[in-house]
Amino acid sequence: MRTAFVLLLLVLLAPFARPAQAQNIQLHYDFGRQLYAKDQPTRPRWTTTVEQFRPDRWGNTFYFIDMNYANEGVESAYWEISREFSLGKTPFAAHIEYDGGLSNQFSYKNAYLAGLTYAWNQADYQAGFTFTPMYKYLARQDRPHSFQLTSTWYLHMAGGKLSFLGFADLWGDRHLVTGKNNIIFITEPQLWVNLNKFEGINPKFNLSIGTEWEISSNFAVLDKTVVNPTLAIKWTF
Repeated sequence: MRTAFVLLLLVLLAPFARPAQAQNIQLHYDFGRQLYAKDQPTRPRWTTTVEQFRPDRWGNTFYFIDMNYANEGVESAYWEISREFSLGKTPFAAHIEYDGGLSNQFSYKNAYLAGLTYAWNQADYQAGFTFTPMYKYLARQDRPHSFQLTSTWYLHMAGGKLSFLGFADLWGDRHLVTGKNNIIFITEPQLWVNLNKFEGINPKFNLSIGTEWEISSNFAVLDKTVVNPTLAIKWTF
């Protein structure tokens, strides 16, 4: 469950941004196994995600860690970490990134990325987006040179009671069976109800209830497009 929390970059990359930092933990119940019993018979039902974003005078660092659970415990773990270096007072930043992880049966192959991020924010920070084209190096593959396009967005509505967040990735990879060049697409829009924005609830009660919809092609199931929805809770620190 890669998350859209990286959207906080949007605010901090702007030339008039203020330093801030945040962290959250999410718990997702995934309905993919029920919806695609034939194609995803062992898809994990439970996933936790931990994310942190920390800016400094030179830019910012972001990472997230996903852990998927089976009956016996953690079945797999995946993480991404990125560093961005602000380019003066422009909305651009140089971007470097590492992706990798492992399961109880194998390790995911390392991927190294480098590119340039552009960020736009509405004046009141209630909406915005980023776009990052990158070179992608697929380690331990016969044809390691590839690309990735990443976009993120955020939209806060109803006085902050609702947040619509998301990301979309498009990248070139190699088919797991045939080894041929393959294009993978994944997007994960999230909709959150932020309880601390409602009257009568303590503003420091940072619990959100929501859903995430993983829509992918050639990702969760090879050569198919699938939609895996979740129900989720999130606590923001």
